[in-house]
Amino acid sequence: MLSDKDRIFTNLYGQHDWRVAGARRRGDWDGTAAIMARGREAIVEEMKASGLRGRGGAGFPTGMKWSFMPKEIGPRPHYLVVNADESEPGTCKDRDILRYDPHKLVEGCLLASFAMGAHACYIYVRGEFYNEALHLQAAIDEAYEAGLIGRNACGSGWDFDLYVHRGAGAYICGEETALIESLEGKKGMPRLKPPFPAAVGLYGCPTTVNNVESIAVAPTILRRGAAWFSALGRPKNTGTKLFCISGHVNKPCNVEEELGIPMRELIERYAGGVRGGWDNLLGVIPGGSSVPVLPKSICDDVMMDFDSLRDVKSGLGTAAVIVMDKSTDIIRAVARLSQFYKHESCGQCTPCREGTGWMMRVMNRLVEGRAEPEEIDTLEQVTKQVEGHTICALGDAAAWPIQGLIRHFRPVIEERIAAYKAGHRMAAE
Repeated sequence: MLSDKDRIFTNLYGQHDWRVAGARRRGDWDGTAAIMARGREAIVEEMKASGLRGRGGAGFPTGMKWSFMPKEIGPRPHYLVVNADESEPGTCKDRDILRYDPHKLVEGCLLASFAMGAHACYIYVRGEFYNEALHLQAAIDEAYEAGLIGRNACGSGWDFDLYVHRGAGAYICGEETALIESLEGKKGMPRLKPPFPAAVGLYGCPTTVNNVESIAVAPTILRRGAAWFSALGRPKNTGTKLFCISGHVNKPCNVEEELGIPMRELIERYAGGVRGGWDNLLGVIPGGSSVPVLPKSICDDVMMDFDSLRDVKSGLGTAAVIVMDKSTDIIRAVARLSQFYKHESCGQCTPCREGTGWMMRVMNRLVEGRAEPEEIDTLEQVTKQVEGHTICALGDAAAWPIQGLIRHFRPVIEERIAAYKAGHRMAAE
């Protein structure tokens, strides 16, 4: 269990002052200039040593991502873009950072931008986060007034500007290249890679896109040292993570805990357990709506980290734990997710544009049982034709929930089909 002295987000529940005075009392902006005085290379190396993996879903090593930026600053400026577009169903961690601990993010933007040679950073905030954007802008204004950012930020000699850009609530803009397109004033559609953003990103310049949580934890890691952070969690899955627990639990919550905590312990200790007791559990989606559902038998002892969940054919994703008890119609739940991904597909790639609609229509029939048993295999085959055949990961996100349903709950689908047929036979007689 994570002890309070190791918590990074000390105002996650908004019990203290979120403004600059309160943030400074909690240790933010402490010795920021001294951290920058270590030099760009040293900061990147420290982040690599910490083992921090991206907190936005993909889990790519953050320090390594920073190191992809060109070392020399040429004629093209460098940019940092922070992805605060949190549109993954079930996920609400970045929202609380923006609301209650915005200075952690502002300071993280300064340090990360400095490490990558960027004099400007854009935070792309989801359009629906209206009050959160106001808090973030207020924090940025305070930081400018206090001389923490702007010209000669923190007295370090580095000039740094920070901008908030509000999106229009499109899920696809959470994908890094679609987010860049949207920032440039175009339609949010993913770009083909390569070239990767580190070479050709925002306005054709070297750019790194990071999640809010990945950037917000950076100052604390640099202040307390990589050894401290890497001692938390498990090997290759180091540090703390914000978990969002929702669904059929007694106390839905956001909580910061070490990576590798057993799922059952996470749910019972912090969310008051499953409604009706652990034995009433049907399944859990462990990392936001795009990762495959896990049945109770796996949830009993699986650990919450990138590698443990990958080993059971699911994923940590954004660590949004969606709990479903036995009252859940699991087929209907997955059909609803299919509808979401069909609606949010940008339509650029044929497998996703056509496949998401096709999968949704089949799922809607399966909810009623209005199908043939062999259609289950056909549906699985189609998910495989969508997965991995699109420019961005939205195709995978649409395919995985259905694959998880078929992998673990196939008998439920078959029963539904049989019941529909039996009902029709009786009606006919």
